[in-house]
Parts: sequence; structure tokens; C-alpha cells
Amino acid sequence: MTQLSQRMVELGTAKSEIREAFAFAQARAAEIGPENVDDFSIGNPSVPAPDTVAQMVHQLVDTVDPIQLHGYTPAQGDGAVRQALADDLNRRYGTAYDPDCFYLTAGAAGALCCVLSALGCPGDVFLTFAPYFPEYKVFVESAGGTLTAVPANLEDFQIDFAALEAALSPQVKGIIINSPNNPTGVVYSEATIRKLAQMLTAKSQEYGHPIWLISDEPYREIVYQAEPLPWVPSYYTNTLVCYSYSKSLSLPGQRIGYVLVPRTAEDFDLVYAAVCGAGRALGYVCAPSLFQLVVANCAGQTADIAVYRKNRDLLLTALREMGYTCAQPEGAFYLFPRSLEPDAKAFCRRAQKYDLVLVPGDSFGCPGHVRISYCVPTEQIQRALPKFRKLAEEYRR
Repeated sequence: MTQLSQRMVELGTAKSEIREAFAFAQARAAEIGPENVDDFSIGNPSVPAPDTVAQMVHQLVDTVDPIQLHGYTPAQGDGAVRQALADDLNRRYGTAYDPDCFYLTAGAAGALCCVLSALGCPGDVFLTFAPYFPEYKVFVESAGGTLTAVPANLEDFQIDFAALEAALSPQVKGIIINSPNNPTGVVYSEATIRKLAQMLTAKSQEYGHPIWLISDEPYREIVYQAEPLPWVPSYYTNTLVCYSYSKSLSLPGQRIGYVLVPRTAEDFDLVYAAVCGAGRALGYVCAPSLFQLVVANCAGQTADIAVYRKNRDLLLTALREMGYTCAQPEGAFYLFPRSLEPDAKAFCRRAQKYDLVLVPGDSFGCPGHVRISYCVPTEQIQRALPKFRKLAEEYRR
């Protein structure tokens, strides 16, 4: 019998609650028709990419030599593309980044894997805040580290700083944050980011080594609040940004994103070299060349998020009126209400009786809640509201 990595076999056969819910929805749609199944399981953007994306693709295909267009770029990405990304951030945030601060990747997942592999050493601990994207654990452990989830404040899902201080130790190499957040939709306030930066600065000095702040930002542009989103590196020097155009430009299948290493970060040259080395070791070299050029010309643009805002307002208002408890989401396209019984998995199974497909919060590290992905047609939400009401009434009875 072939000897295989047991860990990889376990990862390949492990069940994902998100994928299982999606598979249930697909199976039911085949049985009773998709118009009768209300699937809120998966975070696939439901609005098209901006017109400029299609225009740029056509322009590039029509005008650029195909050998160049579809050929290799340098491992870290085309220099002119990285310059365009630097110009975009510098214009928006008053920064001074240059092309050699960027490493282009296959989405934010590729960016996170490069950063964690660059930083991770045996025995390192990384922290994140529950609820969190489940793949963080896979990424951290694959880099040789251990992930510890710090419980969040369940009222507003801002950081519980007492819990964070209790979790910090000299073994902590980095902290992963995700704002706007998947699965809550919550945005970290400026006060939260400022306090986090102050705590990490003090602890880094106490421990004699930097605690890296890894900012996972695929939802950066999908924000509904009036206040600007804090640009994290402006508050904390040792921040590494992992970004993706999957959500902002509705391009999840094109796999294009980047790692940003600010030159102000400690040991910049070594950290950037380690990110490049991680890309080499993982095989994450030369992000898709066509879409490197596309995002260079569309950086800073967003798909039309007005539909997401409308969906959020419609669903959040209705659920609260029905008696569901839910923190205010100011970004992304998720709600994370409390389930109407402590066992969120049982709650989701009961919801499936109405062909209402939700994802239990257990795999996000936060039992007793469910994730609702509202990047769906508004008509689906309107159709689903009576089902949510019947479900709530069933519990009241």
C-alpha cells in the first residue's frame, strides 16, 4: 500500500460544514427545483464584476501580444503591475509603498499561506479571534505553527482585550485579523485597531521580538458604514496585509491577490525575502498574468455593493423583528445571528425542513450561532423571510 501523508488524507476527507450545506442545497434543488430552495451557505459574490473589468480583458486580448499576455511574469508579479498597486494604495491612504513591497498571489488564501510559511517556525503560536474563517487553522498548521482562537465579545464581536492579554505569550509569533469579518460582517472600529496596536507594541517590547499583525482583507471595499475603514499598517508598523480581488471585483474564480510588506516593518528585507521564498517553496509563483494586468488597471474599483446593502437591510430588519439576535454587520455580506437553540447544528437541520440552508457557527469557532450569506438575489431573501418566520414560530411553540 502506498505510504501517504496522513495529515493530507485527513484534510482531503474532512467534512466542511459550508460545503455540506451547499451540497444539501444542490441536491434539494435537483429534487424540487431551485426556486424552492433558499441557500444561504456559500459566500460567492452575486453581483457582476464592474464593466471596466470586461472592457479591460477585451482590450488586453485584442491589443497585447498573446505570448506576452499569457506568459510568465517575475515570480513576485509584473513590476509595472506592482507599481500600479502601490500607486493605488498611496493615493488612497497617503502611504509611500513601492513595487518591491508587493508579492502577487493566487488570492488571499495564497497570500496567507505565503505569510504564515514565511513567519512560522516550530513551536510558534498564532492567534486569531473567534469566530474566524476555518481555513486559518489549516494554513497555520501547514506552516508548522499552532492556532489559538481568542473568544470575541459576543455582543458586538469587537476584540475582547482581556481575553487577548490572557492569550498572549512570548511564543506568539503573529495575530490574524479579518475586518470586515467572515462570518459576522463586523468591522473593527478605529478604537479597536488603535488599542490592539498599543497592546502589541507593548508586548513586542516586553518579549523582545515583534508580534506580527496579519490583516486578511478580502472584504476591504465592501463596507456600509460612514466612517472610513482603518488602514491597519498606519496604526501598527509590523502589519502584513493579505488582499484579494475576489470580492471587491467579483472575481473569486480568477485567483488574484497580493501580500503587502511595508518597508517600515521590522527586518523588511528579510521578511520580504521570506515571503518570496515561501512562494517558491509552495509553488505560488507568477500569479495569473492576464488578471495581473486587469487588476493593475482596475485597482480601487468595486462591484456594485448597493445590492448587498439592500439585502443586509432587508434581512437584518426582518430577522430582528422576528426575535433573532444579530450583531450589526457593517461590511462583507454575512449575518451571524444566534441560533434559536444552543445547538446550532440542530437548528440548521430544523431549518432544512423548510428548505432553508444555513451554516452552523461551530466550524467558525463560535457555537450557538449560524452564518447567513446574503450575497444572493434580493428576491431570494424576500421569498425566504416567511420560512425564517415559521422557524422562529416553531421555537416559540
